[in-house]
Amino acid sequence: MSASIGQISNFKPMKKLSLSLALIAVSTLIVAQTKFHILKGQVNDPHGNPVAQAIITNASDSNEKSMSDAQGIFALESNNPIRSIKVKRAGMKSKTIAVTNTFVTVELSYINHTRLVETKVAADIAVHDDMEPEMSVMESISTGSRHRKMAPHMGRVHTLQAPPNQNTESYNGIEENDFHYATEDPLSTFSIDVDRASYSNIRRFINNGQLPPVDAVRVEEMINYFDYEYESPKGKDPVNIYTELGQAPWNSDHQLLQIGIKAKDLELESLPPSNIVFLIDVSGSMNQPNKLPLLKSSMKILVQQMRDKDRVAIVVYAVAAGLVLESTPGDDKQKIYNAIDNLSAGGSTAGGAGIKLAYQVALENFVEDGNNRIVLATDGDFNVGAASDSDMEALIKTKRDQGVFLTVLGFGMGNYKDSKMEILADKGNGNYAYIDNITEAKKTLVNEFGGTMFAVAKDVKIQVEFNPANVAEYRLIGYDNRMLNKKDFNNDKKDAGEMGVGHVVTALYEIVPIGKSSNRVDPLKYQKSEPITEAVLTDEVVTVKLRYKEPDGEKSRLMSHIVKAKVGSMDRATNNLKWSASVAGFGMLLRGSDHVGSYNYDAMIKLAETAVGEDKEGYRRECLQLMKSAELLNRTGTAQR
Repeated sequence: MSASIGQISNFKPMKKLSLSLALIAVSTLIVAQTKFHILKGQVNDPHGNPVAQAIITNASDSNEKSMSDAQGIFALESNNPIRSIKVKRAGMKSKTIAVTNTFVTVELSYINHTRLVETKVAADIAVHDDMEPEMSVMESISTGSRHRKMAPHMGRVHTLQAPPNQNTESYNGIEENDFHYATEDPLSTFSIDVDRASYSNIRRFINNGQLPPVDAVRVEEMINYFDYEYESPKGKDPVNIYTELGQAPWNSDHQLLQIGIKAKDLELESLPPSNIVFLIDVSGSMNQPNKLPLLKSSMKILVQQMRDKDRVAIVVYAVAAGLVLESTPGDDKQKIYNAIDNLSAGGSTAGGAGIKLAYQVALENFVEDGNNRIVLATDGDFNVGAASDSDMEALIKTKRDQGVFLTVLGFGMGNYKDSKMEILADKGNGNYAYIDNITEAKKTLVNEFGGTMFAVAKDVKIQVEFNPANVAEYRLIGYDNRMLNKKDFNNDKKDAGEMGVGHVVTALYEIVPIGKSSNRVDPLKYQKSEPITEAVLTDEVVTVKLRYKEPDGEKSRLMSHIVKAKVGSMDRATNNLKWSASVAGFGMLLRGSDHVGSYNYDAMIKLAETAVGEDKEGYRRECLQLMKSAELLNRTGTAQR
């Protein structure tokens, strides 16, 4: 049954909405018991060139398949640990290899040493492998345990890049943070940011053979895409402060200060019941394989984690807004799957009406001391509706203050509105992720669900005071649109970021030590420089202060941490600092930063290779390949600027 506008199953207008509607609270109670196993890897030819459209099959279950993308990257999903895989590509010799890690590299040789013409369509490969060519890659991935027994079909690869004259993607402009003199401006204040959408969006561009637009690159989101080994809180505070000081890899005269914030981990069974409304965009712009089909697969992954004490409601919007799933216990998965399967796209986008209805449902089913949240899934193209952007932002801020937070999941390309979705999540005390493939859906909605959905601290702000006896200049790397005035730090009415269960937040400062100042301006003629007193001539470099509120609190609490002047070389730094430094360098290179100097991709990649660590999920190894692909695109001048 179709669920396009006018045909949505169980569609109910807003005015007929029952007060008894409940929302499915999705929880991580059984995340640790999830059956999903994902193997990532890359397929290359003997010359090291990526091989696209190779078919990767689980040797123990021929129904579990994947296909390599333009960079040779693939992700194979299974209910059970993957022990070996079969890899085949038309015109190349097939290969079976044993799996001993979470990321594998496969080299295929050409038949008769004749290189396959890369323009061969994927549909031919699908026929060669006896697979149905009508299904898209995303449509072929079955997620529910009930559906997983069905043989998935890999087929024609849909072109995801919109034609240049139809590309209406939008990004907020970013002005990179500059250096400040510690004597003139000793305080740096910003709101923490747990969004990670920029990294997966950048990955989408690079995997499609383009460098991303400069304003799509938010360095702090790239750094925070990855987990770091910070010590968990042990006292009454729900967060802990971690710091490390080392040498800046792009300038040996400068130092790099890493500030890490780790939120407490909670026993999954202790998580409160959730009241979640899924707000799904089913407008015509979502009628693409990397939008609604991927969204539906992502939702099914999430539903698998639900408890019987959790509930969900699904609201959709296109020409109008309506309810398609009434209150349903989390263990009635078949009913929820059916509602998801019935969704289809069509019509224009009444985003304002959809948000209003979703908040109405959420408040009618509000759970005291529970997790009350809207999960908005869209490409952000709100092109029709009575509500203006400012009206929607005001509504979201009002409902945030009433205890209903907002999480935004972005999908698609061509008309993607990153600028709008980042603002909505920010105003809603929530977070924002970009879902570019099914693996990213699992990372966001299963692996990191506690951090994504369950807040342990809100309005988290950081203020760093630099000691002018040891610091000449400093600059915050990233967080360019998260800066606050110094007086905002003690103002409990000032909104800031939210942290969830087990969340990790990382920030980097580049520091110019005394004696290494760049002398960017001439000495002042009419000002007398006061001598630094002995009292501050210590080994202290900075004092880090943090303020946070409890999720339902109104008064902030203060924490502080002193960093001493103990600087080591980057070679001796922890993997925490080395990896975050390499990703920061990656972001600055993508942005063409004025602060990167002569630093290049080769040096950045070499540093990253030393910091991969255990990397259980393979995210860092995947990023390494992304760095190498970006270096090739940069060398050939392939850019989207």
